[in-house]
Amino acid sequence: MSRVDREVDRERTEPAGAADAAAVHERLVRDEQDRLFGLAYRMLGSVAEAEDAVGEAYLRWSRIDTTQIDEPAAWLTTVVTRICVDRLRSAQRQRETYVGSWLPEPVATAVDPADAASTADSLSIAFLILLEALSPLERAAFLLHDVFGYAHDEVAAMLDRKPAAVRQLVRRARDHVASRSHRYETDPDRQREVVEAFQVACGDGDLEAMMELLAPDVAFVGDGGGVVPAVPAPIVGAERVAKLVRGLYVTGERKGLRSQPMEVNAAPAVWVREPDGSTSSVLVFEVTDGRVSAIRGIRNPAKLAAFPNRRPEDTTA
Repeated sequence: MSRVDREVDRERTEPAGAADAAAVHERLVRDEQDRLFGLAYRMLGSVAEAEDAVGEAYLRWSRIDTTQIDEPAAWLTTVVTRICVDRLRSAQRQRETYVGSWLPEPVATAVDPADAASTADSLSIAFLILLEALSPLERAAFLLHDVFGYAHDEVAAMLDRKPAAVRQLVRRARDHVASRSHRYETDPDRQREVVEAFQVACGDGDLEAMMELLAPDVAFVGDGGGVVPAVPAPIVGAERVAKLVRGLYVTGERKGLRSQPMEVNAAPAVWVREPDGSTSSVLVFEVTDGRVSAIRGIRNPAKLAAFPNRRPEDTTA
């Protein structure tokens, strides 16, 4: 039983026709939970907060007369969206005092190659960072319309705004994203090839080969949240990033850290763990035109809770 189910069950008082209500709830959890989580995660950039938002929406569902709801999925989407908008407003104030660079919480993914381009567009770390500059309402309207395919009128009802206002919100958000985004490699196999070649060059200590695989303006961004050591500001430039990553590799090898390739936010990544199996960091790579254009290292322990503390098949890092 999922955490969402347990929360709802703890709070529910069984009404007449409880079997029917339970069946409806079970179907909604099964059919809608992944979609609602995807929306909440893109809104909040946090796995834990997204799970909480979805859990709260299902809890509210369990406390109302659901026979009066004509479209349960739309009702749940509306509730999740409004919860996320409220939480974003407080989160924006908290991020103003965040120590160092703020990065979204990484989430392990497994993307079907047929859907890789569309999924990566809206799930990548780079995309989520772009969304941070939007207002909560702009972010919600843009995601609901452009990513999840709701019509302007539907979004207006969810946000309690007029359709004309929603069109303005979506247009402003779309213009912002378009003006700051760049083309990146959408073929997942090609992305992995580039990152694997970079890792081999790093392991061999071949700085020249590493630099050949890095874009001239590549940036390394670290997020330790002021809790663990991380680069205090972005490191930019192929030579500087190559030396930094090679230095991290040598230090990790000396400490007995372990690494394993994986997919995170629809992009190639490296999961780095301590000798006891606990997660040390997750490095997420962005590939553009056959070269690594960004490396984002998430070290803040609060953002790594979703990665299990275990020791699978791996290689020394």
